[in-house]
Amino acid sequence: MKSLAPGVWRLKELPSPSINVYLAEDVLIDAGRRWDRRRIFAELEGLDISMLALTHAHPDHQGVAKDVCEARAIPLACHADDVEATEGRRQMQEAAPDNPVNRLIKSIWQGPPYEVERVLREGDEVAGFRVIHAPGHSRGEVIFFREKDRVAICGDVIRNMSYATGRPMLAEPPRIFTYDPAENRRSIRRLAELNPALILPGHGPAVRDMAAFERFVGSLAG
Repeated sequence: MKSLAPGVWRLKELPSPSINVYLAEDVLIDAGRRWDRRRIFAELEGLDISMLALTHAHPDHQGVAKDVCEARAIPLACHADDVEATEGRRQMQEAAPDNPVNRLIKSIWQGPPYEVERVLREGDEVAGFRVIHAPGHSRGEVIFFREKDRVAICGDVIRNMSYATGRPMLAEPPRIFTYDPAENRRSIRRLAELNPALILPGHGPAVRDMAAFERFVGSLAG
């Protein structure tokens, strides 16, 4: 487990971080793909976990949610707008659900539905982080933002890797996975307005070069 900021760690993934799972104090943030069970359980061994909170309900972020919550007897949390998807009452991937790539991802990554015990809303607090609704990639995408040191755990509002090469690269989430790209672009700008000092995305390494991030935001059209 790698320490990224006081009280914040990223669970190990080899050879490099691609599907990120974070621990903020004693709250697990996201739950990877269904096949990430072994690494997540190994990293959490011996640690007390009080809750699992999703940045959003997509197959690569909720895959092991049911297993973790049942094994640890802890509640699952997500934003109100993703509750139906998390509980299996709405399609999880709303962008191009019939695309062969998304159908494959659903079949091999998506975990079983699970009841949401804590419904998150704008302004709620999770492990010292403020919940900020940042829709676009999913309806209920959120940013977890800690005011005191301006750390932002942002899910897939942005990504910091190329899906083709695996190398770090600031980019918007692909349209094939994003139900409303224009709304997500507004959420990227909202992230920038927070003036973060450290951004922890759902994919790729931490973003520490804020000048590069500002240039990326400035390059977005519309």
